[in-house]
Amino acid sequence: MKLFTNSQQLKLIRTILFVIFSAVLSIFTLLQPSFAASNGFEISHSHSYPDWFIDSPFLDMEEAKDQAISEDKKGLMILFTTQGCSYCAQFIKRSLGNPQIAKQVQNHFASIGLEIFDDTEMVSPAGVTMSVKQFALQEGVGFAPTLLFYDDEGRRVLRQVGYQAPDRFVHLMDYVANKSYDKQSLSEYLATKTLDNKTSPAYTQLRTDKLFDTPPYALDRSYFDASEPLMVLFEKTGCRECEGFHNDVLKRKNVRDALQEFQVVRMDVNDSETPVILPNGKLTTPAKWYKQTSFSRLPAVMFFNESGALSLQTDAYILENRMMNSINYMREKAYLKDWTYQQFSRSKAIEKNLQQEKN
Repeated sequence: MKLFTNSQQLKLIRTILFVIFSAVLSIFTLLQPSFAASNGFEISHSHSYPDWFIDSPFLDMEEAKDQAISEDKKGLMILFTTQGCSYCAQFIKRSLGNPQIAKQVQNHFASIGLEIFDDTEMVSPAGVTMSVKQFALQEGVGFAPTLLFYDDEGRRVLRQVGYQAPDRFVHLMDYVANKSYDKQSLSEYLATKTLDNKTSPAYTQLRTDKLFDTPPYALDRSYFDASEPLMVLFEKTGCRECEGFHNDVLKRKNVRDALQEFQVVRMDVNDSETPVILPNGKLTTPAKWYKQTSFSRLPAVMFFNESGALSLQTDAYILENRMMNSINYMREKAYLKDWTYQQFSRSKAIEKNLQQEKN
């Protein structure tokens, strides 16, 4: 008597292989040293989602979304994480672990947590069957953590990358719950809000740095390839996180040494006068350039390859380890493999720990 169909057997094999892979990877990541302890971030190797998250082996996002709407909620929230992600752990602990915030999330959304590299089959909010890993790629989930919000029609209305502090996360929820996305961009919405970032020093003046090119900013790579990749840093005065980025990241010798291989420019997002020739040859200003991006916070970084193609970008909270991985992503041309940042980071973590095991 045949107990399982071929499809069921294949799914069972995939599940077993994923469990084995996750267990092996957990052993590898346990060997990784902690970083950025001074910033209050602790290394994490696996994630326990809040007990009010949906816990179902079927991973039917369409059904979860419909159930949420039937309960007068606004839609669905999906949190993508991956093992070894400290940013993920701190978001779960500090933001989702806040009782008042947790109550607000439950009032507005059905919530579920997914692992970026999971091969398990799922149904997307739009009703399409695919693997979790394929869904992550489809939705542009290249960094962990990534938050995705979907409305009552299964339409993604917001994607946010990186650690979200409690106060900022509350504003994100309000932005979606009130459907403010139909009226203004997130950056415009957040500009009217007050964020609690008093733990960092005020950024009263843009810092100069020998790493930064000075005007005129001729970044055109549309006719001839440059000899080096390009990193663009967006900042502004009053940005406390920008000060932290200089102190905690750009001051690091390994970061500075690696960036010697790049052309590095810093853009003041309040500068509406200085001309900038973009990598594609078009003329703009720093202020216009930033406004045309999808960024909603600062500092933000963009990496372009020698041909002027945008290869990596993020406005997520970045510490030394993630910065070095981003730099090495460009140095090793991982974008030619169509890898996301997280795929590259995972491969490097495995390589490092395998090497440690040999030694």
